[in-house]
Amino acid sequence: MREKKTMNETKTIKTAHVLPPDTNHHGTMFGGKLMAYIDDVASIAAAKHARKPVVTASTDSVDFLQPIKVGDAVTLEAMVTYTGKSSMEICVKVTSEELLTGKTNVAAISFLTFVAIEGGKPAIIPEVVPESEEEIWLNETAQNRAKHRKARKMHSQELAEFFRKAY
Repeated sequence: MREKKTMNETKTIKTAHVLPPDTNHHGTMFGGKLMAYIDDVASIAAAKHARKPVVTASTDSVDFLQPIKVGDAVTLEAMVTYTGKSSMEICVKVTSEELLTGKTNVAAISFLTFVAIEGGKPAIIPEVVPESEEEIWLNETAQNRAKHRKARKMHSQELAEFFRKAY
């Protein structure tokens, strides 16, 4: 029987001040910079859960919902929402806060898949257990996201084969 860990045990929070070098010519945060933050905080949540080295298997989705402006604080909250034998889905919620007014927005939502590695091979990880209503919903809806992930991966493999033949 596998060990179990709560989703809350994997929760990881990162906050940063958005400065001019972090932004584009519109004065909003570079998408790539935010994506790097997302991968970083997700990898920490995954490692907390697995207590083994982890690798990003896929960035399943990144939905940019609201711009994050220069001068804002950006906060990323990550947690493992679903586990397989060696893989785990991580949800990252990104919020922005106008520091002078206190106004906050959900700026982005992202789902990623990580795999625990031991000796160069996928390693068995604990099962994740949801507790709160939000956690239960995220865990129960993970199967549908996994189905879309598998279909997208199959399509990517077909594209890779097409490009291999085309060039």
